Amino acid sequence: MGSSVVDALNDTLSKRIMVLDGAMGTSIQQYTLDEMDFRKGHFEDHNSPLKGNNDLLSITRPDIIEEIHDSYFAIGADFASTNAFSGTTIAQADYQLEDAVYEINYQSAQCARRSADRWTAKTPDQPRYVVGCLGPTNRTASISPDVNDPSKRLVTFDELVTAYRFAADALMDGGADIIMIETVFDTLNAKAALFAVIQMKEARNLDTPVMVSGTITDASGRTLSGQTAEAFWVSLMHGDLFSIGLNCALGADEMLPHVKLLDKSATCMISAHPNAGLPNEFGEYDQTPEEMAEQVRPFLSGGHTNIIGGCCGTTPAHIAALKKIADEYAPRQNPIAVQEA
Repeated sequence: MGSSVVDALNDTLSKRIMVLDGAMGTSIQQYTLDEMDFRKGHFEDHNSPLKGNNDLLSITRPDIIEEIHDSYFAIGADFASTNAFSGTTIAQADYQLEDAVYEINYQSAQCARRSADRWTAKTPDQPRYVVGCLGPTNRTASISPDVNDPSKRLVTFDELVTAYRFAADALMDGGADIIMIETVFDTLNAKAALFAVIQMKEARNLDTPVMVSGTITDASGRTLSGQTAEAFWVSLMHGDLFSIGLNCALGADEMLPHVKLLDKSATCMISAHPNAGLPNEFGEYDQTPEEMAEQVRPFLSGGHTNIIGGCCGTTPAHIAALKKIADEYAPRQNPIAVQEA
């Protein structure tokens, strides 16, 4: 699967900008769900509340998750991101659901796989891909949680590697084409995830494309663990990445300068999936699809990106607007291809 996927992606990306889907959480919020939706058929007797643990819906309400994937493919998206943002033993420990992690990742990949296969059959000239997502976990390997004890850590590098390897194996078993280490706020966590994915690829003899997407957390232009976009790339470039990019935290206007820095530095593909602007005082995203598309236009007209999509607050309507303008512009030229030519 690996090399053929890489070759197919490179062929498509040489011709056009590809489109990632939008926010899973925002789409789930459009449904009226109660506690039983998160327990149905599997977790009825679990002893802690589960509502809000959206990853479980891939197991308990796969109909909803597939419907969301379908809604993004219907407007022309190329990639479905698995509903597994918190699909590690570390993150699921909050719900005492470490034992469900394999099934979360496997079924999340299966939901996306079924949807992608349906849409590939409908549009054979536009094959659709499943992106297996490895989220950041809720613990950081670089930063102490205690201001009075700078050396304190709640997780070790090896524990992160073990957790990420387990999740990555399950995503691949479920049918993922690509692995994306996403919403990276701590590069040491990302290094652990990348190490785990490299181990997984070697053990399975795969050439699975690996995407990494970081998040710039504030106006300083740095990740939470203190890196600029260029430093973020340098820290991870050893991993034979298919793409590097940014997502979350910022709207397109605020993200653009940092994507430009990646464009200048990186020798792989560049991705960007910003939020629909910045949240209002109620934590909601007000930016319309048209407003977001116009803010994203400089990413494309400037030739800074190969893959565009949306994060928090984005809906199929937002991704449809991005797809429309993406089709107006040529993709960023991959520096490796340019050098080889």
